[in-house]
Amino acid sequence: MNLVTKIVSLIGFSIMLSACGSLPEQLATTNENVVSQYQQVVDAKDGTEVRLGGVIDTVKNLPSQTRIEIVNLPIDKYGKPDLDQEPNGRFIAYVDGFVDPVTYSRGRLITVGGHKGGVERGKVGEFEADFPVIKVYGQYLWRVEERLIINRNPSSFHSCWGYYCDDFYYGPTQGRVIKEVK
Repeated sequence: MNLVTKIVSLIGFSIMLSACGSLPEQLATTNENVVSQYQQVVDAKDGTEVRLGGVIDTVKNLPSQTRIEIVNLPIDKYGKPDLDQEPNGRFIAYVDGFVDPVTYSRGRLITVGGHKGGVERGKVGEFEADFPVIKVYGQYLWRVEERLIINRNPSSFHSCWGYYCDDFYYGPTQGRVIKEVK
């Protein structure tokens, strides 16, 4: 393999890797000081640029905008909510125009970018609290993909029938489900 082919392959591989882990363009901003920690958003002054994510709880369409109540989950540098973390608060996102409640259904993962617009008094059951409000300029819905990994202990018995070869397994098979946000 010559040097040019190696360089082109390396550049192509680098581009492919950078595409796998990047912030969705709907959430992109030129501001490097975007606040993305929940408690910092609560403490921030109005107008501060913020980015938060989590699980959609309720969606309510109003005459000119949509109110989305979101249970906050910490997000990574790519804006993905972390499913392994515990929720740590709620916030209200106001999106201009109509948002279909079927697409933005309860339980979907979402990340929003916008500016803090004060606080709103709300209730969760009988508990009252103040929730930070975000006036949204961009939002991204995430998918949760599941992969099943099966752990088998191979035996010493091998069976082959034509092109099909497999170990003989006995006893319970163990495995795990891995959930990834994409």
